[in-house]
Amino acid sequence: MTVSGTNVPSVSAAWELLLPVASVPARGRGRALQSALREAVRSGRLAPGTRLPSSRELAADLGVSRGLVTEAYEQLTAESYLRSGRGAGTWVSGSARAAAGGARDLAPRAREVSVDFRPGTPDLSLFPRSAWAAAHRSVLARLPHGALGYPDPRGLPELREALAALLTRRRGVVADPERLLVCSGVAQATTLLGFVLHGRGVRTVGVEDPGSPEHTALFASAGVATAPVPLDGEGLAMEPLARSGVRAVVTTPAHQFPTGVAYSAARRGRLLEWARETDGLVIEDDYDGDFRYDRAPVGALQGLDPEHVAYTGSVSKSLAPGLRLGWLIAPASMTDELVDRKRTMDLGNPALDQAVLAGFVTGGGYDRQLRRCQRAYRERRDVLTRALAAHFPGAEVSGVAAGLHAIARLPERWGPEEEFAERAARAGIAVRLLRSYGTDRYGDGHVRLVLGYAHLTPGEIDRGVRALAECRPDPR
Repeated sequence: MTVSGTNVPSVSAAWELLLPVASVPARGRGRALQSALREAVRSGRLAPGTRLPSSRELAADLGVSRGLVTEAYEQLTAESYLRSGRGAGTWVSGSARAAAGGARDLAPRAREVSVDFRPGTPDLSLFPRSAWAAAHRSVLARLPHGALGYPDPRGLPELREALAALLTRRRGVVADPERLLVCSGVAQATTLLGFVLHGRGVRTVGVEDPGSPEHTALFASAGVATAPVPLDGEGLAMEPLARSGVRAVVTTPAHQFPTGVAYSAARRGRLLEWARETDGLVIEDDYDGDFRYDRAPVGALQGLDPEHVAYTGSVSKSLAPGLRLGWLIAPASMTDELVDRKRTMDLGNPALDQAVLAGFVTGGGYDRQLRRCQRAYRERRDVLTRALAAHFPGAEVSGVAAGLHAIARLPERWGPEEEFAERAARAGIAVRLLRSYGTDRYGDGHVRLVLGYAHLTPGEIDRGVRALAECRPDPR
């Protein structure tokens, strides 16, 4: 993304080091760019494994010639700061820190993270910088001055219409633009629901166990407690839900986080029956519903009963979490209260950002971005499963082929879990145990890992799994 007139890149703070290049006299820009890139690697602000934008994209963002960027990439590749392959792009070399004098780092090398399997992050290098910049320029050229005033707290009308059409088409959502609320991601949508539920006398909301710990923190900020409800092989367990006495529950039915289970049709039906019988509310967090690799994605639960389901989603996995753009579609009886709370909370999301996203969606850019991400993430999941099969014979990968993470159950000989995680940390591999996401401790001697793969290159995934396989227990 660029800011009109200044060509300021905003993908990462690391790119701030490249800003002086545009103001350097033309004859010195090549050396300045090489020096800035070299320093970004040396300082660690461009970490090993980071994918750099194409020469065309970076040249456009910095306002320099493409040949100048190509020459800089070639020079730093020759110096081992970068690596590249035909059709594979340009990446920061895994040996770049050593070549740059990384031994001067104060942190012990044994605790440096060389491969980070922690889930939740997309590949930010896939952000469509050029297309987003074009949408930004188009919006600035046509947006009337009046549109830059305080926005409708529900969101820009053109964005609500674009999102309603998109969600109806892709996710089977019943999406009336008048009931769609643009939010700062699912986090704000959840907090808004918490405040409205609290105002209606709700003091406890059910959450999946295991599930995202963020839900508990978000509801707590609205004065609402959470009650863990266990899962079974089909989704949320209904008898414990009924015994809990809650009237609202958070679910991730398309691809349960973190177990990867897709709620069965029967369980989805029983969950909606529970909501109707108790006059309850199902809060659907559709955090990665577009990313299904073995079949067409399962439609959103909200489409089956929009008066008992509040639907939330965002562009955090498809574009970038830093955009802070998401949506909430709630039952009609709650809409006015949610809009009032949104108004008092922040007076609405930035109008310019909303207009850019609206143009990106209606122009087809969002669909193209989803296809691009799906291809990349499907490939990386396949690499992960093959690497686990090769290096951990007997390991099981559970959950549907979807999303940005997978669950791996390692053979018993790699346990106990906490000791395995410690050995992995000493080897520089960051992992998360499934047990860290809930109250169920399993206790069968197997190591269960939640492995995020979307933000890693195929080479990093294979290298990381190979390194994990070397974290065997010490001989006893």
